[in-house]
Amino acid sequence: MTLKVIFMGTPDFAVPTFLELVGQGHEIAAVYTQPPRPAGRGMAERKSPVHLHAERFGIPVRTPKSLKNEEAQAEFAALQADVAVVVAYGLILPKPILDAPSEGCLNLHGSLLPRWRGAAPIQRAVMAGDPETGVMVMRMDEGLDTGPVCLAEKTPIGPDETTGQLHDRLARLGADLMVRALGALERGALTATPQAEDGVTYASKIDKSEAKIDWSQPSRKVHNLIRGLSPFPGAWFEIEAGGKRERVKVLRSEKAESSGQPGELLDRMTIACGDGAIRLVEVQRAGKQAMDAEAALRGLPADFRILVA
Repeated sequence: MTLKVIFMGTPDFAVPTFLELVGQGHEIAAVYTQPPRPAGRGMAERKSPVHLHAERFGIPVRTPKSLKNEEAQAEFAALQADVAVVVAYGLILPKPILDAPSEGCLNLHGSLLPRWRGAAPIQRAVMAGDPETGVMVMRMDEGLDTGPVCLAEKTPIGPDETTGQLHDRLARLGADLMVRALGALERGALTATPQAEDGVTYASKIDKSEAKIDWSQPSRKVHNLIRGLSPFPGAWFEIEAGGKRERVKVLRSEKAESSGQPGELLDRMTIACGDGAIRLVEVQRAGKQAMDAEAALRGLPADFRILVA
């Protein structure tokens, strides 16, 4: 038996799950994804990663800006799906949408709920220095990631692992977990357990103002900020070189056994924090490609300095 599925997802994180469902032979009645948006230097409209993959398989794609109107809800219900699979879709699903599939809507979430409900669970887990995270399949309700949990898969977070690296691992783990959830659903064996009432935290969307490095913070927090915001938007600091200011993004770092005044350059790639220091591993100077820190900083004058204020 295969299920008739509506797939709802938008970014790269959703692609492995979509491909697994296609590979498992489930009938994808339609794909719902965010509308094409201007991107790149020319600001040409760019389709979402899920949109592009759906077109490869000839699957109908729908890109409504809202699902709150009756017309959109009627079109969704007319698909007569068994289940909707939702992975980082980007729109709130109103009750008529949640109720339309006969088996409801299953959401893949990139955290160990109830920790990190909301928009940026992977980044927030890394920024907080969490030792582990995971993926969960839950039955959706009208709350923000509040539905009962069907399946979960835990994984440790490496001490130097970036959000980008963890994102890719969780996307693969999540695809496998959702396939298992649909298999249990087919057998009538998928159960759901209410989330714990304790330990609720919210993963608010990353604000650009958070990305500037504060060297007065302990090295642990600076390191977690750097890896949590890598590759996007990228934690940054400013330097002065040759009388000019320049912004430098830090994409990878290591904690170092050194100390000094916050923002002090202890050697060419080690910078003192409020407690301890971090060593730059990979950086991106303004207008240049990301590269090894030693190579990126080689072209700077020997007396360049870090601007702390």
